[in-house]
Amino acid sequence: MNEHVTLSPAEEPVTIPNTRKVFIKTYGCQMNVYDSTRMGDALASEGYVATEEMGEADLILLNTCHIREKAAEKVYSALGRLRDMKKARAAEGRELMIGVAGCVAQAEGEEIIRRAPSVDVVIGPQTYHRLPDALRKARGGKPVVDTEYAVEDKFDHLPATDRKLIRARGVTAFLTVQEGCDKFCTFCVVPYTRGSEVSRPISQIVDEAIRLVESGVREITLLGQNVNAWSAEGPTGNDWGLADLLYRLAEIPGLARLRYTTSHPRDMDDRLIEAHRDLRILMPYLHLPVQSGSDRILKAMNRRHTGAEYLALIDRIRNARPDIALSGDFIVGFPGETDQDFEDTLKIVEDVNYASAFSFKYSTRPGTPGADLTDQVVEEVKAERLERLQALLLKQQADFATSCVGKTIDLLLEKPGRMPGQVIGRSPWLQSVNVDAKTSQIGEIIRVRIIGTGPNSLFAEPAESLMGA
Repeated sequence: MNEHVTLSPAEEPVTIPNTRKVFIKTYGCQMNVYDSTRMGDALASEGYVATEEMGEADLILLNTCHIREKAAEKVYSALGRLRDMKKARAAEGRELMIGVAGCVAQAEGEEIIRRAPSVDVVIGPQTYHRLPDALRKARGGKPVVDTEYAVEDKFDHLPATDRKLIRARGVTAFLTVQEGCDKFCTFCVVPYTRGSEVSRPISQIVDEAIRLVESGVREITLLGQNVNAWSAEGPTGNDWGLADLLYRLAEIPGLARLRYTTSHPRDMDDRLIEAHRDLRILMPYLHLPVQSGSDRILKAMNRRHTGAEYLALIDRIRNARPDIALSGDFIVGFPGETDQDFEDTLKIVEDVNYASAFSFKYSTRPGTPGADLTDQVVEEVKAERLERLQALLLKQQADFATSCVGKTIDLLLEKPGRMPGQVIGRSPWLQSVNVDAKTSQIGEIIRVRIIGTGPNSLFAEPAESLMGA
């Protein structure tokens, strides 16, 4: 095994001299997108400049995801290509550093250095705030592995984002409030790569939200692997849940919209449902995964709820917020899934009528209980079931889009469109909407009328009256 350096959490960051360019390749979930952004922030404070061109980067970071099958092997394949690039740079007398971050880094650790000696830094999802120091030490000639952590340490050392960087990213932003998961679904690696559930303190969340809004952000999405499990001690010593946090954030002047993702049905409590009823700032869109419609498979997945309980929860949510749109996650072909189990999944999809959803074939994740199950579903059957499920989900998504035609809605103008004089906005239901507007209006919320649908977006025209930002 190659000799490497393991950082101590107590070590102070060391400033990296000179200006270098960094390219960050992000795989996986929205949490990884957020983490990549914050790694960029940490590096920017040390003189790094982000680039969209891998070929001109002095540092290439792969922020990895461990959810899908053979995720680690795909990372090693990418590292093989980067090894060749690094050799070519060395022949030219130029430096290229390679880093692996994220959940594969956490799961594989030192194995990455053993199998890919060209890697300079391996850093876990809870320790990226120590990335600048890791790079400084790696320049000494020995690769650095830094995956030992306490999640609280990450929250304590999140770098403050420069307002210019925030403005450059646009009028919507992610904000992490919770890390890890204690649910231990048998198909999922998150508890093993992200750790147990830990909630970020209220003061940190509110301070970052205020900074985002003061820098021009109009919509904030709260992130967590199990975001509705967030909890903390309130200002008066009482216990706060996610609903209390949403009520507090809704008081921030200038903040127009709030969202949160991803949720678990077991943590969708009455107070959170009431927040959807009471807070107009909380958008009528909820991602609430069920994974399967079969009680037998739900039990095998350790979801700890039944299909009937999930449907009853959906009814309560819709009673509180009738205009809410539901999104979900589904896994087909979980070990032991029969034709009837799959039909139960189709039935729950029909009962809920989703506005959007994500669906996948089951794939074994090493280290999870599901990987040890012997009653695996053959690939051909999984593929056929996924095709049927996705056809139903796509029809529901198209039907929901069609149902929006003729409605007058509030549209957050987000970014320039492809055509001159066109701006892309975000609907309350998280749809992209094309409308004729000026780029100077980006950040405003205007009234528009939906007039048509496209494959991946809606089309609108400005309503007679405009609502200023």
